[in-house]
Amino acid sequence: MSKPWILVSPANRGIGAALTRHFLRTTTLPIVATSRSTLPSETKKALLADMPPLPSSSTPNRLTVLPLDVTSESSVERASDQAAALFPPERGQWHMHLGFALPGILYPERSLRQVEYDAALETFKVNTLGPLMLMKWFADRFLPRQGTELLLPSSSSPPPSSALPLLSLPAHATWTTLSARLSSIADNTLGGWYSYRASKAGVNQLTKTFDLHLERQRSAGGKAMALAYHPGTVRTDFTREFWTHVPEEQLFGVDYAVERLVDVVVAQAKVETHRGRCWDWKGEEVLP
Repeated sequence: MSKPWILVSPANRGIGAALTRHFLRTTTLPIVATSRSTLPSETKKALLADMPPLPSSSTPNRLTVLPLDVTSESSVERASDQAAALFPPERGQWHMHLGFALPGILYPERSLRQVEYDAALETFKVNTLGPLMLMKWFADRFLPRQGTELLLPSSSSPPPSSALPLLSLPAHATWTTLSARLSSIADNTLGGWYSYRASKAGVNQLTKTFDLHLERQRSAGGKAMALAYHPGTVRTDFTREFWTHVPEEQLFGVDYAVERLVDVVVAQAKVETHRGRCWDWKGEEVLP
């Protein structure tokens, strides 16, 4: 029987950091988090700081932080090898049950004159090629294969009084990549933001293509699927310059955004026909 673990990449701030802390509070699973800009020990210390009571089997040893730069394939490969040493997939003892590819940068070009080649190239390297490298070295390596017998923990154990309820894992192992409403060609009525729109549209295409790979080649029997996700506008450093332009009721705190992310991903993973598509925080599809 194959035991599950979770990947969150990157996790040193914003949605990734909040998501890691959420899983520490709502699961008893091992978690691999990654960080590009800070030392792993510093990131781990920050992620564990001021945590409420955790599920009884939790210890700081559940959390492993690895250095990873999504713009460097050798860095992603090295982190993958480190994860494989912790959770060897070859003998069927471990599988990644939830994986979250969250890298993102934004240069909001409002006209073609504002498009700069180097900035646009960096946007694609982080937003599109970064998730592709994570798919190659983590999702394709660690998601369960055909014939893998999954051992999923029970969610019936009572959590500590101040903790969130334990998460009930979906039967499908699920790979989720962060997308955006601006990825939608059908919904593009305003224009602008050339490189960001195109890079996130690429994320949706990668998600569909990888999901077909999982469905046809890797996971006959419904072991794994891939999704893309639009979180809405979340109050993080990533969106700081746009806060004043967003109605207060549409500007989400990071903890609420993470709760919606997990709820939507778990819900969509239960519906076979929802695989390979992009979903928003309301559980509604973002059209291609």
